Amino acid sequence: MTSHRHSKQGHHNRVGDQLLLDVARDCVLTIGVSRTTLTEVARRAGVSRMTLYRRFPDARSLIAALMTREFSGLLSATPVAAPTARERLVGSVVEGVRALVANPIMRAVLDLEPELITPYVVQRLGSTQRLAEEYLRVEVMAGHADGSIRRADVPAQARALLLVVQSFVLSMRPASSDVDSEDLLAELAKILDGALEDR
Repeated sequence: MTSHRHSKQGHHNRVGDQLLLDVARDCVLTIGVSRTTLTEVARRAGVSRMTLYRRFPDARSLIAALMTREFSGLLSATPVAAPTARERLVGSVVEGVRALVANPIMRAVLDLEPELITPYVVQRLGSTQRLAEEYLRVEVMAGHADGSIRRADVPAQARALLLVVQSFVLSMRPASSDVDSEDLLAELAKILDGALEDR
């Protein structure tokens, strides 16, 4: 009986977190990142500030959780069907980059609060990066198995791919100010395909 109550409480907490993140997303898109405070999110969500503070100690952690949810959803929504693992990896990565660059939360963060992302570039890998790297690792291993991807150390290959992809996601908007973004994505596909091809 006790474990059942705990299970139900955990379920409610998870639902509550998602609702709070929904409200935070609306705040970011309507009033901007810097004005999305815990007080404002609590007011819009109709909960006390203490309820929000128990889950998110500050606005930065709330925005980080929102980014993780947002980008993890995009990563799982862009698989591409292809005859080989290499083609599938390249196609999925290009579609993922296109989706991330166009995502309104990513655009708001990069435009207004790029320092939120800086720690994940210069200090540590975040949970979304780890998820992306795991996808790359699985596809690299599949490519080794079907012969479409050259054999090398899997962790090193996946990490190198992550770094290339990350640079495109973070720099695409300024890079496409005078070069067509679709041309850049086509070059990304060629870069990835050439780096992975088993010659």
